[in-house]
Amino acid sequence: MKSIIDKVKNNERLSYEEGVRLYDLDLFTLGELANEIREKRWGKKSFFNINRHINPTNVCKDVCKFCAFSASRKNPNQYTMSHEEILEIVKESKERGIKEVHIVSAHNPTTGLEWYMDIFSKIKKTYPDIHVKALTAAEINFLAEEYGKSYEEMIDLMIENGVDSMPGGGAEIFDEKVRDYICKGKVTSDQWIQIHRLWHQKGRQSNATMLFGHVEEKHHRIDHMVRLRTLQDETGGFNSFIPLVYQRENNFLNVKNFLSSQEILKTMAISRIMLDNFLHIKAYWVTSTVNLALVSQAYGADDLDGTIERESINSAAGAKSAGGMPLEEFVALIKNSGYIPVERDSLYNELKVW
Repeated sequence: MKSIIDKVKNNERLSYEEGVRLYDLDLFTLGELANEIREKRWGKKSFFNINRHINPTNVCKDVCKFCAFSASRKNPNQYTMSHEEILEIVKESKERGIKEVHIVSAHNPTTGLEWYMDIFSKIKKTYPDIHVKALTAAEINFLAEEYGKSYEEMIDLMIENGVDSMPGGGAEIFDEKVRDYICKGKVTSDQWIQIHRLWHQKGRQSNATMLFGHVEEKHHRIDHMVRLRTLQDETGGFNSFIPLVYQRENNFLNVKNFLSSQEILKTMAISRIMLDNFLHIKAYWVTSTVNLALVSQAYGADDLDGTIERESINSAAGAKSAGGMPLEEFVALIKNSGYIPVERDSLYNELKVW
């Protein structure tokens, strides 16, 4: 293990095999290595933005075993928002100072392609200074298949209608055997990567995620990171990597052994070590809990996402995120954990040091 530790300290890239072996290191050694990388880049800065999550519909044609949000499974309470409802949410959130709307939905086959594109256009025309982050690669794949569009055509439509950047959702775990079990029929790993490649080729930026803590094994996580690292070498278009902790309630995976906090922190630290070409590692407090996200700052994470205001997808599976996080509380928590809260925009331009 000494050779691997020395490579990390010398800023040498680790192979897939070496990445798998990182899990054999103790938590504090991993934390020390990851924190050194974090502090060289960002010091004690911890980034966040003032944002609003909107999930306009929960009607979905796909059947993902880990999902508690979709109305086609356990949840019988289907809903689809009108454009007027969505615009009212944006108006109220704008008055509270949001800089970004993050719009992610289920794969609703009844709304029509225009329903998606028109709302982006209406938001951008009404509030041109709000950053619109919308449509995961899974949603783009669904819409392309449903309406006979190529990925390029979908991406051009998104840009024409005011979408500024893409979220990283839908990646789950890239290993196809695991994917076949947890989300059969959804966007494949190769399709996810191709969609983000095309988005980056348009000069646009996106995030990347990894859902872990369900049925995958450690080597699947490392494989996932290496594939993302390879695409980032090619395009440089990813803003951040977001390890998402699987939420256990109201879904069909029936996972018995849940991750320990130690395993979550190890994975956060390993993400920081392996993804040497990603500037930012995000501890998404919605899935990790606020307390563990704050601890993650010492294990390589330099971003905590944002205030969110309302969140429906992960909270449906047990996350304590339905009501978001008040700005003042968010800032105080970062300060009290020994870090410097830095408000950013969606592309990581620094707006204010709190």
